Amino acid sequence: QVQVVESGGGLVQAGGSLALSCAASGRRFSIDTMGWHRQAPGNQRESVATITSAGRTNYADSVKGRFTISRSSTKNTVYLQMNSLKPNDTAVYYCNAAGGYWRDRLLWPYDSWGQGTQVTVSS
Repeated sequence: QVQVVESGGGLVQAGGSLALSCAASGRRFSIDTMGWHRQAPGNQRESVATITSAGRTNYADSVKGRFTISRSSTKNTVYLQMNSLKPNDTAVYYCNAAGGYWRDRLLWPYDSWGQGTQVTVSS
């Protein structure tokens, strides 16, 4: 299976910046898409930013122009640079990786989530 581990997050004042990182690890796997999602109290989890294996990115309208998703040269780590943060960006941010892994000569799909990291933006 594939594990996903996030780091970063914390408390910042409105207008400030934070960076998150997420590393996917495992044996014999490929990544189709990695991305960041968030869930605020009382709200459903929503997609924030994703990047495909081809490098295509997609952002929620609410973060366009403020957040940037990027990845390492090995493509197993993704980063989320968050600028001009607003109080309504406060949420638990989850990293997701989806793709396939080889086991018993077969390619199995996976969809792995990290444990989440808290981002709090004070007004």
